[in-house]
Amino acid sequence: MTYGPIDFLALDFKTDQLKGEIIPELLELVKNKIVRVIDLVLIQKYEDGHHQVMEMQQLAPDLLALFDPLEVEISGIIQVEDIDNIAEAMENGTNAAILLFENLWAVKFKDAVLRANGRMLAQERIPHQVVEETLEAFAKEE
Repeated sequence: MTYGPIDFLALDFKTDQLKGEIIPELLELVKNKIVRVIDLVLIQKYEDGHHQVMEMQQLAPDLLALFDPLEVEISGIIQVEDIDNIAEAMENGTNAAILLFENLWAVKFKDAVLRANGRMLAQERIPHQVVEETLEAFAKEE
């Protein structure tokens, strides 16, 4: 089986500002077979600095119902060390989601490359901030 590129993504949010905008957008990506969520871990970091980790199988039924349509596979690839590193970087009073998702859009292209006996020499995700800074620098040079 060919897999598309798999991304690790960690996002955090102020607990009191969560309004539910993200899950519908992620669900659209899943339904359109653009991505497949292969792991998801939620972290809540309290004002006193301690944190609680909730993996999909540990969620309360009402919270699990929000994530069920994503058809998250529980791969176990996200490790305790990953979770601890993200929790340490979080500010107090925030929630975080760690996702592993496969980029399904890339599978057919990857298959075509393999059929052509091609091989990947490099792959790197350029952070959005770097793209913005580079484009801004180019604009100043013009």
